[in-house]
Amino acid sequence: MKKKQMATKMGCFVLTASLFLSGCGAAGGNLTGNATDAAADTQAESSVDAAADEMSDEARAKEVADLIDAICVQEWTEETDALCAQAKEKWDALTDAQKELVEGEEADPDFFGRDTGDASKDDPLNADDIGDNEILVVSFGTSFNDSRVSDIKGIEDAIADAFPDWSVRRAFTAQIIINHILARDGEKIDNIDQALARAADNGVKNLVIQPTHLMHGAEYDEIVAAVENYTDKIDSITIAEPLLGEVGADADVINEDKKAVAEAVTKEAVASCGFDDLAAAKEAGAAFVFMGHGTSHAAKVSYSQMAAQMKDLGYENVFIGTVEGEPEETACENVIEAVKKAGYKNIILRPLMVVGGDHANNDMAGEDEDSWKSMFEADGSFDKVDCQIEGLGRIDSLQKLYAAHTAAAIADAPEADGTDDAAAALKDGTYQAKFTTDSPMFHVSEALGDMGELTVKDGKMTIHISLASKNIVNLFPGKADDAKKDGAALLQPVADTVEFDDGTKEEVNGFDVPVPYLDKEFDLALIGTKGKWYDHKVMVSSPQ
Repeated sequence: MKKKQMATKMGCFVLTASLFLSGCGAAGGNLTGNATDAAADTQAESSVDAAADEMSDEARAKEVADLIDAICVQEWTEETDALCAQAKEKWDALTDAQKELVEGEEADPDFFGRDTGDASKDDPLNADDIGDNEILVVSFGTSFNDSRVSDIKGIEDAIADAFPDWSVRRAFTAQIIINHILARDGEKIDNIDQALARAADNGVKNLVIQPTHLMHGAEYDEIVAAVENYTDKIDSITIAEPLLGEVGADADVINEDKKAVAEAVTKEAVASCGFDDLAAAKEAGAAFVFMGHGTSHAAKVSYSQMAAQMKDLGYENVFIGTVEGEPEETACENVIEAVKKAGYKNIILRPLMVVGGDHANNDMAGEDEDSWKSMFEADGSFDKVDCQIEGLGRIDSLQKLYAAHTAAAIADAPEADGTDDAAAALKDGTYQAKFTTDSPMFHVSEALGDMGELTVKDGKMTIHISLASKNIVNLFPGKADDAKKDGAALLQPVADTVEFDDGTKEEVNGFDVPVPYLDKEFDLALIGTKGKWYDHKVMVSSPQ
């Protein structure tokens, strides 16, 4: 474009010069008039050139904006990666002034221009050569590089350290974030389907998926749905618990996971403010507001449960809010009223999110009038409003909690072929095997010395156990929560008679229990005569 502009202006110079010479040689020629006309022509053409330049800047900026909008989508197509590369190439070709003109439905100069840290410190964990056993850590994702390294990679590294014999890989569920990172930083992160395909293509036999999501919400459901397409391609797939564990039926349900998260995030927030403890912060009139994302999914009760957990811990100056305002009491305006009513004047905002990404930086701490920081300040009731951007993923105790969830999933996972090596070595027939449990109240009759009769047929195993009494009326292979569901296939008792060494006999309940593998614990729930279900771990070993 610059060469064309120079040629046009050179043409104006030649034309002006010829007119000047013509005027000098012509009889009665008007030198002043000719020069004035030429100057006017030059000025007019310069104005046209300037307008053309301005239009060119806008057109170039719009081209980039359209490409950004095209990749700010949740669905991956075969053209997506090429569009990401093209968007970056076109952006890099813009001048600084042209970059400021980039504007679209999703596009703005910050898409490429905002400094969010060094992407080279991250690891997309998308390598092949996985081996038989893989832990796939699935996150929503973040385009904020520093947070991705500290929060998501922090969790992944902790899991890798805890399970050195397993390969750890990554997937994000937010394609729009994957595209952003690829376009801006050239870092390729798998989506959930690509990660599952990679596992299948690499011949992975045992796959454990560890979500970093907070709860059993829409993102968790998306993982479950994606897995359905690979159950015939990967021998064993187990999905671990998200950070807050089981959802529960109502707002008052709390558990050890929610307690651990409540204690960890509060401890970190208090320490970051320089207080000795939460009581000291309360004495200083400080309240902590932990902002989650919020959801219309049924799992939104988890936020109410976190509020109940804070109350149960005695954390009177801790409040729970959400960006989406679902559940309703977590909307910003309602949280502001609750904090005002409690009389606190100094507010500390911190994300109740795995990452300190877009929501934390913009929705919580941003300068726009609808950010939480701006809304608290605009209310005029508070002396000070501070923000902590750190995500949950960088907290050491919560990294360990994720690893504990992974460990539980590994323990619960069946072997790739439904048995382990010891079981595979057993021929069809009957064996005496040891049956042990995690409770002295749940055991085989003492007359039988913890032994049951193990039957192996066509690669499947079942053990018949005679219990100590008739107090246990049903068993269920799995968790108590699943046993309570309509249609659950409960194990029914049969009447067994056991004989003790002194010759006395007793009638007890016996059960035929499916055995998924030997020498490793599996879930077996029970219900007694009082009608309450209990979770237990049992193990079958030493078949003879």
